[in-house]
Amino acid sequence: MLKDRIQHPLAALVFAALLTVPWVGVVLLGGPEAVGLSHIGTVAVSGLSVLGASFMLAWGAETAEKDVPRAFAIAVLAVLAVAPEYAVDALYAFGAGDGGATAQACADFTTQQIETADDGTVAAACHDANLAVANMTGANRILIGLGWAGIALFTVYRAGSASDPAVQEEDGFLANHVRLDRDLGLEIVFLLAATLVAFFVPLNGGIGIADTLVLVGIYIAYIAIIIRGDVDEHEEQVGVPAYLQQLPFAYRTLSSITLFLYSGLMIYTAVHPFAHGLEEIGLSLGIPEFFMIQWLAPLASESPELIVVAYLVNKARSTAGFNALISSKLNQWTLLIGTLAVVYSLALGSVGTLPFDEKQTAEIWITAAQSLFAIAIITNFDISVREAVVLLLLFASQVAIEFGAIVTMSQSGAEEFSIFMLHAYTVLYVAISAVLFYRRREALVDIFRTTAATARESVTGTSPAEHSD
Repeated sequence: MLKDRIQHPLAALVFAALLTVPWVGVVLLGGPEAVGLSHIGTVAVSGLSVLGASFMLAWGAETAEKDVPRAFAIAVLAVLAVAPEYAVDALYAFGAGDGGATAQACADFTTQQIETADDGTVAAACHDANLAVANMTGANRILIGLGWAGIALFTVYRAGSASDPAVQEEDGFLANHVRLDRDLGLEIVFLLAATLVAFFVPLNGGIGIADTLVLVGIYIAYIAIIIRGDVDEHEEQVGVPAYLQQLPFAYRTLSSITLFLYSGLMIYTAVHPFAHGLEEIGLSLGIPEFFMIQWLAPLASESPELIVVAYLVNKARSTAGFNALISSKLNQWTLLIGTLAVVYSLALGSVGTLPFDEKQTAEIWITAAQSLFAIAIITNFDISVREAVVLLLLFASQVAIEFGAIVTMSQSGAEEFSIFMLHAYTVLYVAISAVLFYRRREALVDIFRTTAATARESVTGTSPAEHSD
């Protein structure tokens, strides 16, 4: 009897909820400083909350798949999972606008003056503007360089001990691969459109409202299409989602919404202290602040997303896992950039353009180029171990080289070298992407054709077959 209670699905749900209880207590008592938590203690307590909330978020999305299109359920999951990243970037963008950082004002300061500016000065606001872009580009590159590549490798590894129909074994060096859902063609097209737009963002002198309108418009069009889709024949669930899906519609819906809201709240409140605690620990170890804000803080804020996807892959639901990763990349590459311009303008008190320096221009271009390369890889709805390793190595080598330059060179020398290196990696990414797109041009044309039919069906309510008749 006791064993049955322990194995009951609700036991897992209660355990995940209990992981968040210590953090709830800390928040109610006034926060980590009020209760005297050290940085290590803050990381531990908030990290456990993020872990528990991530599982509840995944269960909420899986439960919702019975009543709404899976793509829409995953899109909601993706937005909630990366909401903390929005909050971190919005904080820097608000500081930039509130401090009066404009392209003209920032042009009056040297890089040294901006980097060492005292709080409350215009130069410090210019520093916040650069940090907003750095944090955004870091988050996007982590999501692909570690997320897409790492989950592909984990999927193939996991298939060695569990059956996963998406994993295909092939003869040859690192030839095993993961087959992706062909319905992802819609996401691929919209992500490609957002990526191409991103290449032109630096040419406008910063991130402005025009960029917001275009990029957010792309995401709204995507949501408008998927929300009108049919509810799929949902996969057989086990554990918590299986139990909740058996409930009557009203209770099932209430369960999904509650899991979404509670997990989203926990992730939103816990991730920033989690990231800040890691930053403070990093500073004590001598890691440069700017490097941590671009890489360590986004890695912490991306952790809910990666935990959710790893959970799905561990259940042999690698297709749903990759759907979540690609959906997250799409909303980050559209909504996140759009959020920066809106928050900046609100803080500035007028419609303005978030400025950034030459270094951040190079960061945006390499981020767009990496996105282009990742899209080229999955154009054939397949990612091999070999491709995942290349994606991971290109990302890791760029970060490692830049870190080496920061700790071994002068500030001006490190920045000059970093810009050169970012441009070199951008050219490399674009060159490889061009080759892949050319080789897979028929698959790309087919994706556009299918997406056009899906969009037409969403608008007219007729299937492609009916339209052709």
